Amino acid sequence: MINFMLVIIRRDLLLVARRPAELINPLVFFVLVVALFPLGVSPEASVLSQAAAGVIWVSAMLATLLSLELLFKLDYDDGSLEQLLLAPYPAWSLVLAKVIAHWLVSGLPLILLSPLIANLLFLPTQAIPTLMLSLLLGTPTLSLFGAIGAALVTGVRGGGILLTLLILPLYVPVIIFGAAAVVAASQGMAVDGYMALLAAMLVFALMITPWAAGAALKL
Repeated sequence: MINFMLVIIRRDLLLVARRPAELINPLVFFVLVVALFPLGVSPEASVLSQAAAGVIWVSAMLATLLSLELLFKLDYDDGSLEQLLLAPYPAWSLVLAKVIAHWLVSGLPLILLSPLIANLLFLPTQAIPTLMLSLLLGTPTLSLFGAIGAALVTGVRGGGILLTLLILPLYVPVIIFGAAAVVAASQGMAVDGYMALLAAMLVFALMITPWAAGAALKL
């Protein structure tokens, strides 16, 4: 089963390498949202530093949503999803492998790019490690929760809006605690509680979402 998952991850990464726009688009969207924020609010450093945590987290969520609709859709359209589900392995292993590949393409680059974005928004330097750690715990959770919505709208024409409506309520707690952790770090307060909650949500998502998304795909 592990070999099966590794093959799926390698396959999805190769497909992304052949279609680099799928990798570039979320990153460009993430940077554009953050870059346009000072134009619409204020270029003052004091204002941007206070809003930096929320802006970065909301931008990361929107960038994740941008690529979620294609998580299973392309495989469904060419018939390979049906063949993968007929393989002698549980459906949750397929879902987990595809979520890992999705996070490597959409979540990990955002984490690596976050220190630069934090400097653009004048986030205090001491909060940058907390920002990266919170994204490291939170972005996999976003991908896992998003897999349920992506599985439910697979095969539905124009399912992007429906996908957003389905999974936004699940994203709200992750954004709240992720942004709160960064704000607390910028003010010199303890962040252990926020990180524990983010880790707990990640564990919960790992326990529930692969099975739920696998069942949705079979339906």
